[in-house]
Amino acid sequence: MNYDIAIVGGGPSGLCLARSLSGQGLAVTVLERQPEATLARPAFDGREIALTHGSQALLARLDIWSRLDQQEVALLRDASVFNGPSPFALQINAEQAQADRLGHLVANHAIRQAAYESLMTAADTELRCQTELKGISQLADAVELTLTSGEKLHTRLLVAADSRFSDTRRLLGIGAQLKDYGKSMLVCRMQHEADHQQTAWEWFGYGQTLALLPLNGRQSSVVLTLPASEIARLLCLDETDFATEMQDRFNHRLGRMQLVSSRHAYPLVGAYARRMIGQRSALIGDAAVGMHPVTAHGFNLGLGSVQRLSALILAAHARHQSLASPALLERYQRQQRLATWPLYQATNLLVGCYTSDQLPMRLLRNVGLRLAQQAQPLRRSIARHLTQPA
Repeated sequence: MNYDIAIVGGGPSGLCLARSLSGQGLAVTVLERQPEATLARPAFDGREIALTHGSQALLARLDIWSRLDQQEVALLRDASVFNGPSPFALQINAEQAQADRLGHLVANHAIRQAAYESLMTAADTELRCQTELKGISQLADAVELTLTSGEKLHTRLLVAADSRFSDTRRLLGIGAQLKDYGKSMLVCRMQHEADHQQTAWEWFGYGQTLALLPLNGRQSSVVLTLPASEIARLLCLDETDFATEMQDRFNHRLGRMQLVSSRHAYPLVGAYARRMIGQRSALIGDAAVGMHPVTAHGFNLGLGSVQRLSALILAAHARHQSLASPALLERYQRQQRLATWPLYQATNLLVGCYTSDQLPMRLLRNVGLRLAQQAQPLRRSIARHLTQPA
């Protein structure tokens, strides 16, 4: 079969790209390993997504935002960054950008389901589930995809959107800079006595990193980063002992806490593709850039790659030009690197600085936070970056 665009990976980035290209007369297919039932009703996975204003606007244009249960969408008004036991915090406030919020928090599985539902209404798109890519060959004017079933597909442009450990990227011969942070992340939802005031916390404690993402009511998504062995121990605790330990880890700042969801653990590994493009191919989402979650910006970067690539494809299609010309792909790569490389490097620097427990580094980051708090232009710049429209 012949397609204009084949997208490998039915995660949020892949589904959003397919939806953004729909209705334009392009034949688009999405190849996904999982059964369709898993995409239609994805299970809770513990991850909450902090959406910027720009990401929300894009989801609205793709008919995804309106499909979310608005009672499950939480307001993210402000953010605070703590260091160790110090009560001092760097404050990032929405009002610094003359906005009513920094963004919204939405469960990852809810976004996935809404993206699937939106794609099911789209024209010119096809979703092929339980389909796995085995090989890639370059033809004179197309890419030939060989599936594990033996079937062969032809496409004018191939897009990899299959995670930071992308098999498609590997089949294309594109390497990636992988950074194993040597720790794991535990995520869950917890009820607590104290009011979070719709403020996110990033708390760089000694020997641990804690994050709190405010949900509706007095519930929050709790993110704890520790060595894998410690995370494994916490997963084995009963609910009462787990809640007691989390109260202690938060220094009782939230009062009594209660576990209200399942617990999930993920290894922390960053990824940055050495090239964002190949011959008649491009990488988006985590296949291009997989961020450390400390800045809560990975999903927004993924949507940014969708927006950049789809805009170039649709412009070329409108002018009856090649969808996979070297010039188009090089332009995408330049835009993608400019938008992601500085933040990726800054995030790794931040992680290295704020997760070190050596005394000089502890003192340095305390000084750094205080200087940043006094630097009003810096705080306003961060707030405006989060609240600017797409």
